[in-house]
Amino acid sequence: MSSSSSSDEADKAFDEMVDEVVDNFIDTIVDGQTNKPKRRAYIERDREQGHNQLWKDYFMENPTYPPEMFRRRFRMNKPLFLRIVDRLSSEVPYFQQRRNASGRYGLSPLQKCTAAKCMLAYGQSGDRNDEYLRLGDSTSRLCLENFTDTIIQLFGDEYLRSPTPEDLQRLLDVGEVRGFPGMIGNIDCMHWEWKNCPTAWKGQFTRGSGKPTIILEAVASQDLWIWHTFFSLPGTLNDINVLDRSPVFDDILHGRAPKVKFKVNNHTYHMAYYLTDGIYPNWSTFIQSIPLPQGPKAEKFAEKQESARKDVERAFGVLQSRFAIVKNPALQWDKEKIGKIMRTCVILHNMIVENERHGYAQINTSEFESGESSRGSKVTSRESIHAGDMLGMHREVRDQEKHARLKADLMENIW
Repeated sequence: MSSSSSSDEADKAFDEMVDEVVDNFIDTIVDGQTNKPKRRAYIERDREQGHNQLWKDYFMENPTYPPEMFRRRFRMNKPLFLRIVDRLSSEVPYFQQRRNASGRYGLSPLQKCTAAKCMLAYGQSGDRNDEYLRLGDSTSRLCLENFTDTIIQLFGDEYLRSPTPEDLQRLLDVGEVRGFPGMIGNIDCMHWEWKNCPTAWKGQFTRGSGKPTIILEAVASQDLWIWHTFFSLPGTLNDINVLDRSPVFDDILHGRAPKVKFKVNNHTYHMAYYLTDGIYPNWSTFIQSIPLPQGPKAEKFAEKQESARKDVERAFGVLQSRFAIVKNPALQWDKEKIGKIMRTCVILHNMIVENERHGYAQINTSEFESGESSRGSKVTSRESIHAGDMLGMHREVRDQEKHARLKADLMENIW
């Protein structure tokens, strides 16, 4: 009897244990199914209405808003914007309007390009495009990513190019009229705050302001065209550190840049130069102001140099006013995407400058073009150079004696 009762108790305990294991297993499966992430709810945004409203407001024959308001809101004239849209829609599949499996048309090229342009111009989130253009936040961000990639691919070679011989001659003529023969632009740096900089990188990118920044080095001319950009260095560097890493003189050192010859105060020079602020070194390719000018001659030179040097500062200001995304802190995590946004903004800026240059107050260089006055500068194509010549070019770019002589001649020329 005792052995039979103990066997029954053991069986009962075993059954309870099995039941407990099975119940736990069933609960785990049920909980897993209950906590399974749900699919995102589909929102019918009526994208056709967004396209029709956009077309009616800005692109039909008699739109609601006049060209002046289009220029103010899109940061460019309508023909230029349509040129960009046509180029993108004809060469890039993403910007082509296609039907889905049910035969319904997707977003139009105008909607996609306008969404990207609004994010660049106003620095707003993609969610702001939802109510008017009928695009979700993730779709707007995808439009921006494809827009930046495509603008760089299709227009980068033309609008981020180095100066051609014709460009150089025009820049030299403008510099000569302004009192600086041989000057081809101004160089300086700008900082763009990076709000979402990874914590591990903040020490590298944070300077005295306490906020991480990324540096843009640029060369600009009097008409605000940006001829050179070098972006992505951390904000702890100063202008000299950036210059040490910059490719701004690579074309000269490798023999790709045209040869330049100009005269100042009856002395001939063969290396064009940039106007800079005081932090840049005393090289033959940089001309700074005089911090404490002594005498009327030095004072006049300092006044002229500091006035002409503001071209690059004006270019930075116009770039930030046109594209608030580079004025506001960068919200992206990926530094490569931030760099593409900056390059896209510079390309669009140069396209606007080219399109509207005729309306600017231009420096009159007609005297050189009509032959009424002999220009003091000349640009010719450069023959290929050997490796030994590169060292000589490197020394000539950094020649401090030529810098001092050129600066003295410029003072005499301005006086």
